[in-house]
Amino acid sequence: MSSMASGHDLAAPRTHLSRLPSLTGLRFVAAVMVFLFHSSLSNPAITPYSGRTATAVGHVFSRFGGVGVSFFFVLSGFVLFWSSKPGADNGRFWSRRAVKLFPNHLVTFAAAMALYAGATTALQDWIPNVLLLQAWVPRFSAFFGVNIPSWSLSCELFFYLCFPLLARGIRKIAPGRLWLWAGLVAALVICLPAIATALIHGGPMAPNFAASVYRYWFVYVFPPVRMLEFVLGMLMARIVLTGHWINLRLKPALLIAVAGYLVALSVPPLYGLVAATVIPIALVIPAAATADLQAQSSPFRSRVMVRLGEVSFAFYLVHASVLIVGRTAMGGGHYSAPVAFGVLLLLFGISLALAWLLNVGVENPLMRRLAPSSASAQIPSQRSASAQPANEETAAV
Repeated sequence: MSSMASGHDLAAPRTHLSRLPSLTGLRFVAAVMVFLFHSSLSNPAITPYSGRTATAVGHVFSRFGGVGVSFFFVLSGFVLFWSSKPGADNGRFWSRRAVKLFPNHLVTFAAAMALYAGATTALQDWIPNVLLLQAWVPRFSAFFGVNIPSWSLSCELFFYLCFPLLARGIRKIAPGRLWLWAGLVAALVICLPAIATALIHGGPMAPNFAASVYRYWFVYVFPPVRMLEFVLGMLMARIVLTGHWINLRLKPALLIAVAGYLVALSVPPLYGLVAATVIPIALVIPAAATADLQAQSSPFRSRVMVRLGEVSFAFYLVHASVLIVGRTAMGGGHYSAPVAFGVLLLLFGISLALAWLLNVGVENPLMRRLAPSSASAQIPSQRSASAQPANEETAAV
């Protein structure tokens, strides 16, 4: 595309560049990775697998959660910058983001409290959870309390508050220096485990992890630290918009991501959380975007993948509760590999069905009623995959 070769920012509005369905489809892939991570945990005893199979599955999926969440953070920065315009109404942006996050969060928070968390969660833990402030509390029972996945929404809320200021700063960077800035941000992310090790000493050990709670919290949960990935996504979006993308295609980018995951499985735990995979993730997202822009092949652009991506935020929020309640109802039993796979397939199906209900019953109606956008009026209700907009809604986990 000739506009992609320009060294200047593409003009807004960018309606001809707004269709990035592969990013929506990839959201569901990331949500499934988080599901597979949580379903492989032996402590608490969520995994239905037994013996060596449980050990092997736990190892293979041990970094899936970190990759999925990191993908969401980078994607949020990419999509929000992609869809933003200088001089936009910040109040409108913040209100739309709040409507996107809080209704689904409050419904799933209430369900988790009613089904299992209410009897064991202390007041000092559930209050920051309901307010989406839990990621600021360096206490395992707080940041992973009640509905576990909602900790990342606490980070996203902070990102959204900072976005207008960050966007102004990134727009001031000379296009020729964008890769330098992206490299510096990625390098800082990679150095964070070493920084945590040098500066943070003592504290209780994190459950299921070979590091203290405080080091784990700093590297993986603390919102200002995780915002580096969000900023990296914003930089990658401007790199594409200014025509400075390296034209890495989607397939080799995915192969780089697989290689990064293998590295994550072999490095010390703190480095395996984010550092080993942040660069591959930052390459996959613009590669998928340019695949859509240039009509290249993409397995994530089909109508089915796009619809699954649309419900991925709801799926992300319901799946942990389904796993906990479902495995409790089964008495926490462990089974042969085929039976265990069937159990997880059942729980996956229940999660997907509940996610669809949450999406069509809460998320979509409230977004239409409380936070309508000018773009939404232009999109037919029966959308094709090619008509899926890459607006800010794609940014939610």
